[in-house]
Amino acid sequence: MIFMDILSHPFWAISTALLALVVRLQRRALWDPKACAVRLTGKTAIVTGANTGIGKFIALDFARRGARVILACRSESRGTAAVNEIRQITGNTDVHLRLVDLSSMKSVRDFAKRILEEETALHILVNNAAVSGLPKQITKDGFEASFATNHLGPFLLTNLLLDLLKRSAPARIVTVSSVNHKRGEVDFSHFHGKNLVHYMDQVYNHTKLHNIICTNELSRRLRETGVTANSVHPGVVMTEVMRHYPFWIRYPFNLIGFFFFKSPEEGAISAIYCAVAEEMEGVTGKYFDSDCSLVLPAPLARDPALAVKDFDICERLTSKL
Repeated sequence: MIFMDILSHPFWAISTALLALVVRLQRRALWDPKACAVRLTGKTAIVTGANTGIGKFIALDFARRGARVILACRSESRGTAAVNEIRQITGNTDVHLRLVDLSSMKSVRDFAKRILEEETALHILVNNAAVSGLPKQITKDGFEASFATNHLGPFLLTNLLLDLLKRSAPARIVTVSSVNHKRGEVDFSHFHGKNLVHYMDQVYNHTKLHNIICTNELSRRLRETGVTANSVHPGVVMTEVMRHYPFWIRYPFNLIGFFFFKSPEEGAISAIYCAVAEEMEGVTGKYFDSDCSLVLPAPLARDPALAVKDFDICERLTSKL
């Protein structure tokens, strides 16, 4: 009883509210996109997974800056709704939907083919789309579904669009990874669904590690081309990435998220920073935290020999499809 009396004292309610306020203030990034005057008039940008969450706010920012923005989405209905919303908010009518399922290499190739036929330039590519908590499943291409969606699909898409990016230089590639990559492992049998434990975010963590490894190697291969490639951690964000988790996990996540997690708009800031900030011109092969600060990724992500091997394997796997 005494213990419960102590917990019910107003002091604890006030302390909790103050702690929540401090945490929310600390969520703010060092860089404010609204204070950045960079315009993207005449520029073309592609954002994957842009119908909701972080991706939609990235696309919204680009549209506000006057860019031609292409939302690369799997759902036509949700993608169309996002396009209409962004057009209405920004007044920019040069915002368009192109359908792609990143888990299907054929869909990725069809999407890239259409882009290359329709677009004369591409200045920004943001690989944002990702899934977490998917049950064990193998795609028609023989890849584990999360690896296909989070890594191999974006990897292939980026490589198919590289020549267009080079012709449009200076251009930037931004890959949305996660601090969870530090808990990831590299096992190339994972690509085909072998030796994987489908529990919580374990598979997701592996894919996010591969994102950074291959982005770093891509940046090395793009030296002197005028195209940069960087990875970012958006922060712990309240998005739909948790939709595949059971209710008993999602409910407490959403419950405490208001106080401690970033909103999708806040989560978009680090990717926007890498895509448009003037001080990022020429910066490549780096990993940025959710506050837009330059940080070191996990040791595996900094291994150049592993990066070459990983990139070559991904090239061989995706070039056959």
